[in-house]
Amino acid sequence: MELDLSLIAKSADILVVDDTIENLTLLTKMLKDSGYSVRPVPNGKLALLAAATKKPDLILLDITMPEMDGYEVCQRLKADVKLREVPVLFISALSQTEEKVKAFEVGGVDYITKPFQFDEVKARVDAHLHLYRLQQYLAEVVQDQVREIYEQQMGMIFGLAKLAEIRDTDTGKHLERIRELCRLFASELQKMPKHQNHVDNDYVVRIFQASPLHDVGKVGIPDQILLKPGKLTPEEFDIMKTHTVIGAKTLMDVRQRYPNNQFIRMGIKIALSHHERWDGKGYPEGLIGDNIPLSARIMSIVDVYDAVRSKRVYKPPVPHEETCKIIFAGAGSQFDPELVNVFASLRRRFQEIWEELQD
Repeated sequence: MELDLSLIAKSADILVVDDTIENLTLLTKMLKDSGYSVRPVPNGKLALLAAATKKPDLILLDITMPEMDGYEVCQRLKADVKLREVPVLFISALSQTEEKVKAFEVGGVDYITKPFQFDEVKARVDAHLHLYRLQQYLAEVVQDQVREIYEQQMGMIFGLAKLAEIRDTDTGKHLERIRELCRLFASELQKMPKHQNHVDNDYVVRIFQASPLHDVGKVGIPDQILLKPGKLTPEEFDIMKTHTVIGAKTLMDVRQRYPNNQFIRMGIKIALSHHERWDGKGYPEGLIGDNIPLSARIMSIVDVYDAVRSKRVYKPPVPHEETCKIIFAGAGSQFDPELVNVFASLRRRFQEIWEELQD
């Protein structure tokens, strides 16, 4: 992406606001003759409407106007997230220092005193348009770089989770299915009034990204237990259960370096609590009901669905309908009954996604 400053005059849209028709007409003509696209408006209310209808690149704003003066217009512009970055240049006959100071306090970037020389107006308009476009350009460059770095980091994290999964040679596309099913589940909860306050778009993205970390702690489980083809002994199962704590502690170490990272926070909850049960008979902490994090309750259903349907060294795959019956039977004991109802409404999409991503 390159910034061509020579195109600024040809593409810039300038909003001129002045209740004195002579000034409005003069400025409009001069700016149009210089190649700008100009929209003249005679008062503050129309200025706000015009700016909201089409975002300008710059605003020339008179101060002394009836009903709504330039200060109030500027304050309202700066209160609008979509318009706050648009540069406002005040043009006014007021020449007292306090008037100029107030113009800058409400968000103006420059102040031109009437009567003005158009060469001065044009020079300042050009300068602020160049600066505004440069700021936009730099913001886009930074955003692109941040996005690239973020995508690289997510790719590395998924790769690490996949590396842990490889030790369990029959898991196939387990992680790919898990994250798609978790995203589907969270998107459905987002539609429900009960969950709308905390299950937002960011939550849906986070659970998609964090869900592959649920079994990352299995890197600490010995092969003779992790890959055992038969049933585990009670002692072996106790060791297997520690993968939840190992995974959570690993991610907690990461959180110490990035304490505000919500993705890592969710990953910790999922890794630690996805084997908890609604009735309190799960592990590692024996949490009951709503004390289990929502992300872990979602993961619990998704993980069981995928595990039951998948072929393992110790069992054959189970068909979709039988898997659904197992989950329905666990409502109120193993699983959150409300989430089981949500699963029931999504079971056809579960089947479609699972079959699209089968091993």
